[in-house]
Amino acid sequence: MKITMSGKQMSVRSSLRELTEKKLTRFDRFFGEDAEATVVFSCRHGLQYVEITIYYSGTIFRCEEGADTFQNAIDEALEALERQIRKNKTRLEKRLRPAAFEPIPGDIEEAEEGEFQIRTKYIPVKPMSVEEAILQMNLLEHQFFVFRDAQTEKPSVVYRRKDGNYGLITEE
Repeated sequence: MKITMSGKQMSVRSSLRELTEKKLTRFDRFFGEDAEATVVFSCRHGLQYVEITIYYSGTIFRCEEGADTFQNAIDEALEALERQIRKNKTRLEKRLRPAAFEPIPGDIEEAEEGEFQIRTKYIPVKPMSVEEAILQMNLLEHQFFVFRDAQTEKPSVVYRRKDGNYGLITEE
């Protein structure tokens, strides 16, 4: 696995790089050599955060965890990633390495998710500005809102970010 590490407004110590590389080797059983991992370290709100994103075979695995130390944050992030993989084991078996899910002594077996429960909802998508869409999203108390951008006529989504700000997703 190819690993890229960076820090937001900080430099990453070599000891932290080595620790992260060592701990990420436990994912070699799931991914092939062409997997790419991006690890971003940051400090905010008095905590140390680790964001890990793994790209493999067209699938993206991502998690972000914060803790009192980077080592604890790395451990929590790796546990969260492994939980994601195990929870979706059946759906992922075709995309991951063939021997990825062979039991390892001492491994904890996660309860697997069943079939997806999908509720379909039809909404009129009318043209509006981004500001109007954010207002509508807040009035509905939703986490995201789908609309057609009045200027570009393209379908777009506004969403509330974890940091309290807003995000916009639109097609190119």
